[in-house]
Amino acid sequence: MRQSDPGSGDGRTAGSTALLVIDMQNAFFEDEKLGTAQETLVAACNGLIAAARTGGAPVLLARTEHLRDRSTWTLSMRDDDQGFIFRGTHQAEFVEGLDVEGIETVTKTRDSAFFGTDLAERLRAQGVESVVLAGVSTHNCVAHTGADAFAQNFRVSYALDAIGSTNDDYAAAMLEILSVEYRQSIIGQEEAEARFG
Repeated sequence: MRQSDPGSGDGRTAGSTALLVIDMQNAFFEDEKLGTAQETLVAACNGLIAAARTGGAPVLLARTEHLRDRSTWTLSMRDDDQGFIFRGTHQAEFVEGLDVEGIETVTKTRDSAFFGTDLAERLRAQGVESVVLAGVSTHNCVAHTGADAFAQNFRVSYALDAIGSTNDDYAAAMLEILSVEYRQSIIGQEEAEARFG
């Protein structure tokens, strides 16, 4: 996946830029591929969090949680009769080493952190116009959040070193679509950290 040029397309960042770290929870790292990448992803996310704090930029953590009564389950969960990431369990906790102290969370039940949450309102209340996305999984929750951010008129950048996926082919294809069709930029760690001033 090629990285976008800093000034290409509409990837410019007007106004305030926020960091959104998505689904860095134990459940997702039960997957062998993500489990192998956990340490690297945590370090990259922590680098972004530190840069955002230094620059005074908003930081939010999006987390997935479901209820045992099936009221929050997706269609596939219902079809399989199998719940996932129940509130209060080890699966729902953030992964070890992630610097979450004092950071606001957004709790979601679907792939997009915007669906059924007040994320857009929170960002607008802080004057945010652009978001840098990090976390997992690239072709699912990260991509769906980015697509919904586009629909909400937020500019999006994907921090390539701080996102991970269970399937590299799916991730590359999804990022290509988002970067071309939605004009969303894919940037390395140094540029991502620089977005926060």
